[in-house]
Amino acid sequence: MSSLRFQALQALAAGEEKKVSGYTEKRITTMFGSNVFNGRAMRECLSDEAYKSLMNSAKTGAKIDRRMADQVAAGMKAWAEERGVTHFTHWFQPLTGTTAEKHDSFFTIKSDGTAIELFDGDALIQQEPDASSFPNGGIRATFEARGYTAWDPSSPAFIMEAGSGKTLCIPTIFIAYNGESLDHKAPLLKSISALDKAAVDVCHYFDKNVTKVTATLGWEQEYFVIDETLANARPDLLMCGRTLLGHSPAKGQQLEDHYFGSIPERVFAFMQDFEQESYKLGIPLRTRHNEVAPGQFECAPIFEEVNIAVDHNTLLMDVMHKVAKRHKLKALMHEKPFAGVNGSGKHNNWSLATDTGVNLLAPGKTPRTNLMFLTFFVNTIKAVHDYADLMRGAIASANNDHRLGANEAPPAIISVYIGKYLTEVLDEIESRVKDKFSEQDEVILKLDIHKQIPELLMDNTDRNRTSPFAFTGNKFEFRAVGSSANCGSPMMVLNTIMAETLKRFKHDVDALIEKGEKKEIAILHILRQYISTSKKIRFEGDNYSEEWAEEAKRRGLSNFKTTPEALDAYVTDNAKDLFFGNNIFSKRELEARHEIMLEDYVKKVQIEARILGYIATNHVLPAAINYQNTLIENIRGLKEIGLESSAYKAQLNLASIISGHIQNINDNVEAMIEARKRANNTEDMHKRAHMYCHEVKAYFDKIRYHADKLELIVDDKLWPLPKYRELLFIK
Repeated sequence: MSSLRFQALQALAAGEEKKVSGYTEKRITTMFGSNVFNGRAMRECLSDEAYKSLMNSAKTGAKIDRRMADQVAAGMKAWAEERGVTHFTHWFQPLTGTTAEKHDSFFTIKSDGTAIELFDGDALIQQEPDASSFPNGGIRATFEARGYTAWDPSSPAFIMEAGSGKTLCIPTIFIAYNGESLDHKAPLLKSISALDKAAVDVCHYFDKNVTKVTATLGWEQEYFVIDETLANARPDLLMCGRTLLGHSPAKGQQLEDHYFGSIPERVFAFMQDFEQESYKLGIPLRTRHNEVAPGQFECAPIFEEVNIAVDHNTLLMDVMHKVAKRHKLKALMHEKPFAGVNGSGKHNNWSLATDTGVNLLAPGKTPRTNLMFLTFFVNTIKAVHDYADLMRGAIASANNDHRLGANEAPPAIISVYIGKYLTEVLDEIESRVKDKFSEQDEVILKLDIHKQIPELLMDNTDRNRTSPFAFTGNKFEFRAVGSSANCGSPMMVLNTIMAETLKRFKHDVDALIEKGEKKEIAILHILRQYISTSKKIRFEGDNYSEEWAEEAKRRGLSNFKTTPEALDAYVTDNAKDLFFGNNIFSKRELEARHEIMLEDYVKKVQIEARILGYIATNHVLPAAINYQNTLIENIRGLKEIGLESSAYKAQLNLASIISGHIQNINDNVEAMIEARKRANNTEDMHKRAHMYCHEVKAYFDKIRYHADKLELIVDDKLWPLPKYRELLFIK
């Protein structure tokens, strides 16, 4: 048995992998937010003037002047030092798929040699990391290093604990020297602002007291947990986050016995530990359970304002990785780490809330509030209809390509599910509201809609788990987001398309009002138009079926099955008008972002190709040849004692089968390397991405097929890689 696999399995058998948790039993309310510079901490550490200035900035986006910034920095430093913090960092989310931080100590030396601890407003508001070393899509040349991180007052600072060290983390945006965005947060904040303004304007048709509309988000994080020692014996898991080879075990998820089952003790200790760390950071986790696949789990929080929720999800993934190591476990966020069992998503539950306490996607109790609900409900459907391709591009990645379209995830076709009852409501509005205005419209508005919509509160429509974008009672669930993704990008797109659609809606309604129509009747007629023009995006059936793919094609809906083609949606005229018109991206920023996403795809597939070639050549083939040599020696021995060939027919057959698999693996690895060389010699990133997708990646399944067949044949003691049955069924 190979040493790494043998050592890992021996450790598991002996129970050496188990480690006592650092978890201590406490009430959640006593620890929640204890490491966050939240409202309570601000009240204790800031003057009234500084506190009000900071709250105003967080609410409105107004700049904080230097004097107030110095006061906030001093209070933040005093709060952090009381908790043993010695360093601070600007915590940001570059386009790398991870977070970034550069730590500086409070310690400094004055000109007279006096050692002091200092943290002023300048250090709080802005820092200067090296921008050329992060993905920038050509915005920055390699010799142009300057970039800036700028404080986001709307997301509170927090203390990150790592071992015995503590660091004050200040959430920031990340921009280039000339102000162009290089992260997920800056465009997200812009989209939040655009949506706020557009939604408030539409809300004023119904309630003049609304002054702010906030997009809210509740994410559901799926992940796998496996033993760390076993993971370390697999180069593909270490380098790629997924298994590139591995035969499905006899028992997978077919018995459906893992979902909502009893949580394994070892995983339960890990969950308790990372939940405690999360609570201290103000992440409001509420739910934990087993997911469908063996070794797969999920956690979910209470809804929050979308910017905070995105920060918390990004922070949680980092916390989970760190805490897993304490337990000698490895948390896998990859969308499809194991073939043959369900992959992992991150459902993004999105809604809109007013500062008057109204959920705009929840049915009301009066004709006015129900019309307001219908307005935002229909506008959301229209937004997804008009920008379905961009929605698909927002969740495109090399990782998610392995998950989308499988039987545990929505297909690559974007559609909206609203349920049988709401479908009937929209169909009735479409059929009964005529092109020519009439008094009957007002009767429909006041009686029919008011009578029908409150019945929605009875949950009389089942949920559709196959839909990529489903209405679930008082929110829309964007189910197609990948588990490793930063929620910022899909939420930025959703916010922006909604802002644009609401702006158009207000323009259309105002045009009718100017012609003398009553406000409510004008709203109803524009809703009817939107219902009619967006109808093809609605689908209530099985999104997994071939019949739906054919029906979607007849409807004219796109079906982008790979990331390179899906990402092109970002650079269409439709997308450019959207992003430029809402001040989300400049032309250079949008083109750069498209280039960055293509390059990220290329690099991930390139790394997988290299690792696959390495494992096949250095792990699989030697094991197969070794076992083949054992068979040959056996055949030779049987011949020498004079047995007939029929006595070793099975050994000869096995040796021949192994030779065929060895030859196929060798030929395909060599062909894959040549395809990779051709792709690497292609200068155009768009063409290179397509070559990696259709030419290089085409060899992955061919190599895997023969390697997985060998796994079933080769002596288990000689097989070098931990098998699925060993990885998935954690104890």
